[in-house]
Amino acid sequence: MINEKYDDRHDTMTFSILARDRETGAIGGAAATGSLCVGGWVLRGNLSAGMSASQGASPSTIWGEDVLEVMQGTDAATAVARITQADSGRACRQLAALDLDGGTGAFTGDRNTPEMGSHVFDDGIASGNMLTGLDVLDAMTGTFRSASGTLGTRLIAALRAAETAGGDSRGLLSAALLVLHPDCAPLTLRVDHHPDDPIGALADLHGRATTGDYACWARKVPVLTAPERGFD
Repeated sequence: MINEKYDDRHDTMTFSILARDRETGAIGGAAATGSLCVGGWVLRGNLSAGMSASQGASPSTIWGEDVLEVMQGTDAATAVARITQADSGRACRQLAALDLDGGTGAFTGDRNTPEMGSHVFDDGIASGNMLTGLDVLDAMTGTFRSASGTLGTRLIAALRAAETAGGDSRGLLSAALLVLHPDCAPLTLRVDHHPDDPIGALADLHGRATTGDYACWARKVPVLTAPERGFD
């Protein structure tokens, strides 16, 4: 049941993007918010299902996990509809999903704080609530599609574009990135609290995690396509 005394001043703006890289087979997501620990709350992924982003005034991590389970047998749109319709608290939540074929599904409850919504593009979806305007989603998707580099690099660029377009009207405190590939170790990066520039901190962490000794070590750990991989 929705609490009628709910005060939307406690909302925190969240924007996220989910995408598939057709050339490499990678799937990934990125998110930023004006609250703590966005990665733990919002992003979920599974190489046998796809990606999800569960956010909103009263986000449900259960939604994010359950929609992936349902997507192992159906498309993203059908899975999102099934998960959200069964929850009486859905008016305060937002969910986006991306399946392995590039299909998408989205739901935004009307008790979230405007501006709010989702923007579908080829092989991806961007969503947000408490935005300065829906052009924030346009900026995020446009930058992702025009950016170069790895999937992670493009997703982080999309977050920065969203912020620049006005997404940070109440400030940001955390940012996160999740990238999955059957041939690579999962890349799950979280900046859980950074009062100055969580997206910048995420970009720095991404650079450190994908170069040098750490990246060399990560290339030797077991992965889906090489479960017995190890060190020589």
